[in-house]
Amino acid sequence: MSQFLAPKIVFLKQGTDTSQGKGQLISNMNACMAVVDIVRTTLGPLGMDKLIYSDKGSSHSAEVTISNDGATIVKLLDIVHPAAKTLADISLSQDAEVGDGTTSVMVLAGEFMKNCKEFVEDGMHPRVIIKGFRAAQKYAIDKLNELAVDIHGKDEAERKELLVRCAGTALNSKLVSHYKDFFAPMVTDAVLSLDDDLDLSMIGIKKVQGGSILDSLLVKGVAFKKTFAYAGFEQQPKKFENAKIILLNIELELKSEKENAEVRVTNTQDYQAIIDAEWNIIYEKLEKIYATGAKVVLSRLAIGDLATQFFADRDVFCAGRVPEEDLERVQRAVGGRVQTTVNGVTADVLGTCELFEEKAIGGERYNVFTGCLQSSTATIIVRGGSEQFMAETERSLHDAIMIVRRAIKHSEAVGGAGSIEMELSKHLRDHAVSIQGREQTILLAYAKALEVIPRTLCDNAGFDSIDVMNKLRAKHAQGGTWYGVDIKTGGICDAWEEFIWEPSLVKTNAIVAATEAACLVLSIDETVKNPASEQDQMDQAGMLPGGRGAGMPPMGRGRGMRRR
Repeated sequence: MSQFLAPKIVFLKQGTDTSQGKGQLISNMNACMAVVDIVRTTLGPLGMDKLIYSDKGSSHSAEVTISNDGATIVKLLDIVHPAAKTLADISLSQDAEVGDGTTSVMVLAGEFMKNCKEFVEDGMHPRVIIKGFRAAQKYAIDKLNELAVDIHGKDEAERKELLVRCAGTALNSKLVSHYKDFFAPMVTDAVLSLDDDLDLSMIGIKKVQGGSILDSLLVKGVAFKKTFAYAGFEQQPKKFENAKIILLNIELELKSEKENAEVRVTNTQDYQAIIDAEWNIIYEKLEKIYATGAKVVLSRLAIGDLATQFFADRDVFCAGRVPEEDLERVQRAVGGRVQTTVNGVTADVLGTCELFEEKAIGGERYNVFTGCLQSSTATIIVRGGSEQFMAETERSLHDAIMIVRRAIKHSEAVGGAGSIEMELSKHLRDHAVSIQGREQTILLAYAKALEVIPRTLCDNAGFDSIDVMNKLRAKHAQGGTWYGVDIKTGGICDAWEEFIWEPSLVKTNAIVAATEAACLVLSIDETVKNPASEQDQMDQAGMLPGGRGAGMPPMGRGRGMRRR
């Protein structure tokens, strides 16, 4: 008796594209590894830079970005493959959480997938690989925490010196690595000047084109570029000591009546009263502001020429259209409160600082508030010859700031230069000997993948990676825990003795994020692509709502049309 199988019915919209099975899994892994290959060459002190050209329709509106920062490159790349985009998103979580190590996450995740690819091709179930990877991650993190060294320091001077070394290691792989001895103390001073909450928004980075990069400076206070100035601005004083500061969200400018405004008058006196009313309103506001005793007036909205001249006549400084970010920092630093009205202003809503002055920095003029007693803040003013170079310097300093900030909160560090990865790889190999079965194979693959960091450092520097890796394996087998790649000589060195330190949190987060990314891609066995909507299909085909197809000439005189 023949047996009939019921037909398979799938309730999916017509045009849905589905791909599944081993082929789809390998395809996803290949797409992720292709993205990894783009950022791989940026890893390390001698990594190469990427020039990303974003064409916005014309050469005048195009943006050119030169960077070796992994997070910046991933953000600017227009990744469309869903699996590769997932890998990029997970790597960006490293930048958001720690601030550095995005490239390491990408490279590690790519190597994990590369080493387990042959297992998938041989028919091993992805869940077995995922289980092995998660076990290997646990062993690696436990060993890393065991090896981490507390660098809190005995006193403030020693603590600062240790933090400067961490900042220098973060800057090693950046475009400004040659100036790390200049920027590392500056970054450390900026972070140490903050309050206990270490709020990152209280550190401002401003760019002033021109001059040498060594002309960059740290202002222990708030500094922002001089705002748009009206007539009478140059008559205002530009320096105050222990001045009161009032912060406003009020427009101090004469405004014309509404277009539809209509007023009926019967005599000229009434007409003049209407004209004077507008002036009386703004003068009343200005008098109330002056009566508070404030010597510096800042507003988020415009301060017109009438108000500017009014304040100049009374030796008061004013600035309108102050950027919201800068006004927020001034508010927190000087202790003031932004006011939306000038009625009933009390002394407790005014801020104060030891010194306010407007001074020239390069070709720009900056308003600088120092000696802020309420909340500590800092501003780093970056100088440089080109906009692209200053933008990359800003990104480099941001990573270093994040590293110092994390090192203060979590004062444990490990050796850099690939030393911690080599030690963890050795530990996993030794542990794999004690277990049997497929987990041993997966553990060895995970251990081999960790070696990609020192190997890539060698490749990017032009060294013989095979020779260096053999020396490192031998040294770690003999107990050289902190031996890593020596970028200066092309050999190996004790990273801890060379002060190449990184917060252990950076490495922990990188290993966890990379493992998570690899396991996520391995867990996908089918990709379903929903069809585009009818409107999207019409747009892609060049269809118009009127039924005209793609490639048809526009309405009007065309070939074959008779002129009347």
